Amino acid sequence: MGTKDSSRVAAGQVPAVPAHRPVLSVLPASGPTRGVALVLHGGKAHSREPVEARHLSPARMVPFARRIHRAGRKHGLAVWSLRNSVRGWNGPDMSALQDARWALRQIEEQHPGVPVFLVGHSMGGLTAVCAADHPQVDAVVALAPWLSPETPAARVAGKKVLVVHGTTDHMTSPAQSLAFARRASADAASMQYVALKGVGHFMLRRIRVWETLTTGFVIKSFAESTGAGVRPPRAFPQLLPESSVHVTL
Repeated sequence: MGTKDSSRVAAGQVPAVPAHRPVLSVLPASGPTRGVALVLHGGKAHSREPVEARHLSPARMVPFARRIHRAGRKHGLAVWSLRNSVRGWNGPDMSALQDARWALRQIEEQHPGVPVFLVGHSMGGLTAVCAADHPQVDAVVALAPWLSPETPAARVAGKKVLVVHGTTDHMTSPAQSLAFARRASADAASMQYVALKGVGHFMLRRIRVWETLTTGFVIKSFAESTGAGVRPPRAFPQLLPESSVHVTL
């Protein structure tokens, strides 16, 4: 059989379909990279459909990535946004976690040793918590996270953690988020929980509060880890005083 024929699919066989791939978008630091914020979007319990940029879950996180970047880029903070390979968590496959671990390996290769700050919404919040055991991860922001009694609290041991959840969220459970925060607080470097009164899952109401809390926590953690001369937004310490553990806004 010639070379041309050998490339054909044998009769009765189905051509292999390439697996969907995760995609990283990078907003670089203005100078040398001293830290990386990795932004993780939400998804579904079960879906093998590829994630598109037009989908609301990744699009919802774009303003967060941009605001963090504006606050930190001049001081060495890069922002990487992960678009998952598929839309679902998919049970034991934990597709989103596999994608996040792949992204962390890319960060590790390009920026070994720099602190990483995970920011995730919904399923992305669960992903951030589960991926927090990577040695470069310094802090986690979980926004309306999809948590349960089975979520492993040990993954955030030694990390700074902020959990923000709306009190009227019917997609993920604020009660489970609070229970996780209490369960994980003994071993986390710090644990803060913010309840937003009358706010639902998709962060449509009081979006500036969501963004200020997220940006402020990342920038504060970045400054503490690197000594960078950058401060969080002025409103941040008013929303989340440094000594607070459980705040209702």
